[in-house]
Amino acid sequence: MSSNPAEAPVSTLDKQAFCRTCGRFATGVTVATVLDRSGAPHGMTANSFTSVSLDPPLVLICVDHKARILEHFRACKHFGVNVLAEHQHVLSAHFARSGYDRFDGVEWYAGSTSVPLLPGTVSTMECEVHQILDVGDHAVLIGEVLYATCTDGKPLVYFASGYRELAD
Repeated sequence: MSSNPAEAPVSTLDKQAFCRTCGRFATGVTVATVLDRSGAPHGMTANSFTSVSLDPPLVLICVDHKARILEHFRACKHFGVNVLAEHQHVLSAHFARSGYDRFDGVEWYAGSTSVPLLPGTVSTMECEVHQILDVGDHAVLIGEVLYATCTDGKPLVYFASGYRELAD
């Protein structure tokens, strides 16, 4: 047993290498949605999404601290998660861009909690904000799922910086 405390290793991992490495994990693609204080819809593409708990039913999304939409998520009581279908890659790209009204020309409907939901998705969830944690360069929004719907169909999959399709 050493009497010298172990020194923490210094990471030499650069951001691009980390992104490439994480990109080897296939994910579904979601559009997270919220209403601002005036009732206008806002949304963003998020592939940082996962279930957290069954009891209570909790999910999480991650939002970059630099994203302007974060202020709306911090101010809201509810948000939506739309799991995109395999044919919705254009919608994913649309909600990934910034600098314009992402809902301009996009069809949507209000869910039971009034959050914007997108038609044609494989599932939707309406969440009540449970907790927001600031971790690194992102805010982690944990939501309790109040309402959920799902349909048959295949999800849009993202892997190695590109959209993929599931084989039968």
